Amino acid sequence: MPQLIPFFFLNQLSFSFIILLALVYIFSKYILPLYTFQQVIRMYITKLSNKN
Repeated sequence: MPQLIPFFFLNQLSFSFIILLALVYIFSKYILPLYTFQQVIRMYITKLSNKN
């Protein structure tokens, strides 16, 4: 049924866009701040170890 092909691609596009938005939100809210915090901790540790 060729008349259903545009709906299939629209459905696929909308779900991929929703999944992309969800991944961006999850990474920016939960995963990436942990790496930033880890880099800050490493910076402070190296500053403290260089003072001795």
